[in-house]
Amino acid sequence: MSIGPLRFGRSLGLGAVAFALVVGSVATLAHFRGVPRARAAGAEGSVEDPLAMKVVQVPNAAKALAPPFAGLDLSRIALGDNGATAALPNKRVAELTIDPRLQRAAIAAMKTHKLPEATIVMMDPDTGAILAYASRLGNDHARDLAIEATAPSASVFKIVTAAALVEKDGANAQTRECFARSAEQRVVASDLVVDPLRDKWCMTLATAMGKSENAVFARMAHDHLDQASLETAARALGYGAPIAFDVAVQPSKLEVPKNEGADALGFARTAAGFWNTTLSPLHAAEIAATVARNGEAIRPHVVARVTDDAGHVEYEARDPETRRAISPAAAEALTTMMEHTITEGTSYRAFHDARRAPFVPVSVAGKTGTLSGAGLPEREGASKGSEPRLYSWFTGFAPSHAEPGKKRVAIAVLVVNKPRWHVKANVVAREMLREFFREDAPRVASR
Repeated sequence: MSIGPLRFGRSLGLGAVAFALVVGSVATLAHFRGVPRARAAGAEGSVEDPLAMKVVQVPNAAKALAPPFAGLDLSRIALGDNGATAALPNKRVAELTIDPRLQRAAIAAMKTHKLPEATIVMMDPDTGAILAYASRLGNDHARDLAIEATAPSASVFKIVTAAALVEKDGANAQTRECFARSAEQRVVASDLVVDPLRDKWCMTLATAMGKSENAVFARMAHDHLDQASLETAARALGYGAPIAFDVAVQPSKLEVPKNEGADALGFARTAAGFWNTTLSPLHAAEIAATVARNGEAIRPHVVARVTDDAGHVEYEARDPETRRAISPAAAEALTTMMEHTITEGTSYRAFHDARRAPFVPVSVAGKTGTLSGAGLPEREGASKGSEPRLYSWFTGFAPSHAEPGKKRVAIAVLVVNKPRWHVKANVVAREMLREFFREDAPRVASR
């Protein structure tokens, strides 16, 4: 991204100009890499609210712009026929990468299904551009749910566990595990004990991912992983630190118990996605994009450029930074596992009609997650005495194996329902993917 033009007073000396440019460049790089402005506080290393992080002030007259942008409110996006914008302080305007057609479709889907609380994020894995960014929370328009990491990760965390199993233990999509019973609702201590007389049910890791089989992930994590390996995989995929973005993002929580003694059951439950982690929708989309990119993470961005009230460009997005998060082998294995979610698993019905024909015209790799707030510890679920909530996730990408140069998209949908609900996140994701791949749809190039 380029910064310019910066206006300097005639009396500003060359030395001061050089100093301002150096400081501005350092601040820009720090912001772009997502250097947190709030440092650890407290005995357990908790981090101050990242939503309060401020842009570093550059000591020159015009203040170089760099993400995160102070005052950018993505809960108030203005849509036009050919683009989207959001207001910034001092009469600046942020031109966004949002596709107005997809944004309108996202808003309509949440309204049509009467979702009490929901978020949809769509991202171009090749450029990092955010194509849809919409939230619904009753009449509360002040919150940006896409960057809040308050929802439990649920079974989406199985992506992390599977990555750790591949990286540390050499597992692959066809690795088999046998178990005594399905652990749909909970994992108990006996599920971790190997017993050939009881363990008559066997399935591959791919099928276990597709069907979100808790018993398999709990057992395999208990037998083959430790606290360090699971935590390393989670941090590589972005847990425990702010996601670098154009506004400050709340870190997805990560608390991994030791896999020993009295903590072993808690470790297994964490690996299966029951507790100890939270996730923001933006982060979920970034994880999906990372798998789609063969294990390489890309920085998401939604601001294409910033102009002042006279129309002068003060900021323009450059090619986003990337980093290696997981190995290509792990990404390939995860892609195969996540395809099973659609072909035989928890989203088969959502993505196929009564004649078994797919609703989406391309292959899809995805992961669902469902967890009731009533069954969570109070710090992770609904507050004491409040109405139970059902959290449902879908995150994934399509096509699951895209040809070079072909369009593709990563998506994350979070739906928070009341006890009586209409649809889960996978249905909303299906509708958005159908809209994205609609042949007659006009296109807005991602920037």
